[in-house]
Amino acid sequence: MHRPLVCFLIIVFSFQALVAQEKITLFGTITEASSNETLIGVSIAVPELQTGVITNEYGFYSLTLPKGKYTLIISYIGFKEVKKEVDLTKDTTLNLQLNEDIQELNEVILTEDIEKVNIRKPQMSVNSLSSSSIKKIPAILGEADVLKSILLLPGVTSAGEGASGFNVRGGSVDQNLILLDEATIFNSSHLFGFFSVFNPDAIKDLKLYKGGIPAKYGGRISSVLDIYQKEGNSKEFKANGGIGIVSSRLLLEGPLKKDKGAFLIGGRSSYAHLFLPLFDNDNKAYFYDLNTKLNYKINKNNNLYASGYFGRDVFSISNSFVNTYGNSVINLRWNHLYSEKLFSNLSLIYSDYFYGLELDFVGFKWNSGIQNFNLKYDFKHYLSNNLKLNYGINNTYYRFNPGEIKPNRSDSGILPKKLIDKYANEFAAYIDAEHKITNNLTLQYGLRWSNFTRLGQDELFIYENDQAVNFNSDFQIYESAEPIGKERFKKSAQITTFNNLEPRLALSYALNNNNSIKASYNHMAQYLHLLSNTSSPTPLDVWAPSGKYIKPQILDQYAVGYFKNFKSGDYSIETEAYYKDVQNRIDYIDGANLIANDAIEQVILNGKMRSYGLEFMFKKNSGKLNGWLSYTLAKSEQKTPGRTAAEAGINNGNWYATSFDKTHDLSINTSYNLNEKWSFNSNLIYQTGQPTNYPVGKFEFQDLSIPIYGDRNDQRLPSYHRLDVSATLTPRKNKNRKLQAQWIFGIYNVYNRKNAASISFSRNEDSGNNEALRTSIFGLVPSVTYNFKF
Repeated sequence: MHRPLVCFLIIVFSFQALVAQEKITLFGTITEASSNETLIGVSIAVPELQTGVITNEYGFYSLTLPKGKYTLIISYIGFKEVKKEVDLTKDTTLNLQLNEDIQELNEVILTEDIEKVNIRKPQMSVNSLSSSSIKKIPAILGEADVLKSILLLPGVTSAGEGASGFNVRGGSVDQNLILLDEATIFNSSHLFGFFSVFNPDAIKDLKLYKGGIPAKYGGRISSVLDIYQKEGNSKEFKANGGIGIVSSRLLLEGPLKKDKGAFLIGGRSSYAHLFLPLFDNDNKAYFYDLNTKLNYKINKNNNLYASGYFGRDVFSISNSFVNTYGNSVINLRWNHLYSEKLFSNLSLIYSDYFYGLELDFVGFKWNSGIQNFNLKYDFKHYLSNNLKLNYGINNTYYRFNPGEIKPNRSDSGILPKKLIDKYANEFAAYIDAEHKITNNLTLQYGLRWSNFTRLGQDELFIYENDQAVNFNSDFQIYESAEPIGKERFKKSAQITTFNNLEPRLALSYALNNNNSIKASYNHMAQYLHLLSNTSSPTPLDVWAPSGKYIKPQILDQYAVGYFKNFKSGDYSIETEAYYKDVQNRIDYIDGANLIANDAIEQVILNGKMRSYGLEFMFKKNSGKLNGWLSYTLAKSEQKTPGRTAAEAGINNGNWYATSFDKTHDLSINTSYNLNEKWSFNSNLIYQTGQPTNYPVGKFEFQDLSIPIYGDRNDQRLPSYHRLDVSATLTPRKNKNRKLQAQWIFGIYNVYNRKNAASISFSRNEDSGNNEALRTSIFGLVPSVTYNFKF
């Protein structure tokens, strides 16, 4: 474990020796003038040297320049550009504050590599959304939604309307790493997918990595959704919120000590269930969540942060069925500046996902979940303007609770049962370099070493020949194997250990200031698996670690793209082609039972998966009319061949479409600013229908009609499409008062498309014929939301 760390230090000091020169370092932090909120991704350009840098996740930057006088140009979307003259004779601290450009009506909705300098950056397959952008996108029931917003980006789809989670480039939901202030979120949805857990009022920055994923991220193989919360206003007390049809929200922020520390607390809650008793309805479905953050500046070199999130969903039917689930996360962080070139962040993180179920008519309670404790230490080293290093370590300890059942009353007759808890530890060390080779060629390369250890547990089943699944050659089907014994371990024991080296490489070659070609390669490992045989995850789904019978998923992804800005960046085009190959993707035998199964290895096999596609995005970044058009042509397939020549494999060993295979995916988002009072937004979505299975025949048995199904996912639901519109009214009197108000009027699914969530088949009692029944969740849904701030 120590050898990689020694190698990292050798590499770091070797690089430092090579680039050490008699130059001046300019460094500091960029903040928002009105609140002291640090700004992520601010561009600091030096035109005389055609160089520059952007601020990191905490607003810090560092530039090394020859002695002399320079003009700095500091720019950030939505803020006034600043030109600053500097005369560098010694290492200099320069902290800057930017003022919001309140006259700017032509706000950029989607930002990706907005600054021209970034046409040369090797980072590709990354999209960013601001909080204000998310709020503009029409959403169901008027509730601004992070996850619904990223579904408008190329390569990102969902399992359907009202479905939980999202899919990236043909990957499954569990292959997405979702981070909120560096803490892992295991379930990203409220109300089974109708809303996301992220309060847009509390969000400062959001980035979705679909490919070219930097080495500091690991543990998932499809994407990283990295979200940072606001830090709070350290100058004055502020409040903002909104009142909608089904939910409301409120965010408060202010100084702990002026210009030194701040707090932020935000809450949301739905309340539609409060009106159900008026209609003699005892059912309930509601959610609530809380976002908190504290920060304190000890001195110019040290900052402390504490952030947290707590959310719960409650769904009940006449109190006889009660379902409760949600996330809880806490993160304690210390930012330390070792020197003008070395920035560090130490984080201690706790994350918990809980699922509870109570069935009063049966007489039992059920709960399950996953917890992790994460210690990470990250460094950003600005060796020179041409070479920057990121390196660090990360250790995560996991506790998995597959499920526990208890009686909820003395006469229930239910016997208590606890499924076997599982434990694991994941350690990683990484180093990542951004290296400007020439003025036109820039590389980003890195290496991550991951070590995953399945720790001891009370019992582990033993099977003949270590095969937990048997193949019945007579019926040509797979069946669960019977255990031949059990092993018992201490919690400190190591059952299985996996080690993987995960190289990353990305490059950008600038043809000129407005055109570039980029390419990337990722090799990544994933040690956690979400056990679900539904197309969309449900709260009842269980996370399981890799171990003796479950191998880690291994990804190789290749991507190449062409990027172009034209008309001074007012328009841009992005095209990317990608290919993904995944080994050890879990597949389920026919009839697999995943609920309350203490031997999940008896119903799963290790297969493989592949996906490939072409993404296109055209953006208009300025003017009264702005927005984007995105289109993806893609394929996602899975295959589980037989383990021996005598076995048939799943689906006869043939490739079949995954549940998240969408051949065509088209999104058009537009925003039109008519004047200071009115603005209008819309999005149009079209997707190929989701793969599924319909009966291809039937046979009669004792007056029963038994359906016959063909190959897996051989049919599809009807195509999905809808149009959403919204209008935002900002009263002109806002300018003359402290209370700022805004009304948002929206219509979801304007032409009332009855998109199919599922197709079921049953016999018509009158005609006796089988018929297909389409289940739709939403038709046309109007909404109105009142937003305010003061």
